[in-house]
Amino acid sequence: PPLVTGLNVGGDITAGRGVTRSSFILSTASGAGHETYSKQFPRGKPIDMPKSKRNKSYVLANTRSKGFQLKENLLQEVRNAVDQYANAFVYRVLNMRNDKLKDVRAEWKHSRFFFGKNKVMQKALGKSDEDEYKDGLHHISELLKGNVGLLFTNKSKQDVVDWFGSFSAEDFARSGFVASTKVELDEGPLADFPHSMEPQLRKLGLPTSLKKGVVTLLQSHTICQEGDVLSPEQATLLKLLNIKMADFKIELVAWWSKDGDHGVMDAGTREDGDHDHDDDV
Repeated sequence: PPLVTGLNVGGDITAGRGVTRSSFILSTASGAGHETYSKQFPRGKPIDMPKSKRNKSYVLANTRSKGFQLKENLLQEVRNAVDQYANAFVYRVLNMRNDKLKDVRAEWKHSRFFFGKNKVMQKALGKSDEDEYKDGLHHISELLKGNVGLLFTNKSKQDVVDWFGSFSAEDFARSGFVASTKVELDEGPLADFPHSMEPQLRKLGLPTSLKKGVVTLLQSHTICQEGDVLSPEQATLLKLLNIKMADFKIELVAWWSKDGDHGVMDAGTREDGDHDHDDDV
């Protein structure tokens, strides 16, 4: 085979730029003589290396601006509600359930609910006399802490107090809820459960077995005592037994109206808030 002895390039061959000249001459030594080879390359078409797939740039500015825009939209919506409705209420949700809150929104579709983003809502209303959006709004703005929201409505204060004072929806207790009553099961067959559920009931702590294909409790068993903080297993058993302990409620905390009236609800017009720790979103 010929031995390469020299390379004469009629132009620059540089990494990253490729061949830009029209030809190069390759000299080889073959025995006693020398042979010259010529190769033509397209003019003006450099040979490029393939691009690395790892060399990618990601722009995060769009994500930041989207979150900022959502907050700006919420701020403007709250202020529009202040202009549109006559009264505003701060409310607290006890034993939060999304489906129950959705039902209340549907019942009060003539009004507007805001829930979440307390700091944005505070900014929309104003935190002091100097920056409040309307006179007196900072008095309810400072109460937007924790599991609370805003209700804007044209209903009178008395109508709102009466409706929410009588509203309550039962639901199953969740883990962490304080049991409101004692629940005890007597020894004997549990006819409401199919035989296929017996292993699950045993795992949940019930002393059960199958007798002639029927789930049977081998001895009396107390699921919970009044005042117990429910474990996940206890909450699951109560749900399987169709025992509802939790009450979804909306408690009014304070109000504001366009005529300048505002204040905090008296203890007699709302439920005791000691069950806040029972809320399980």
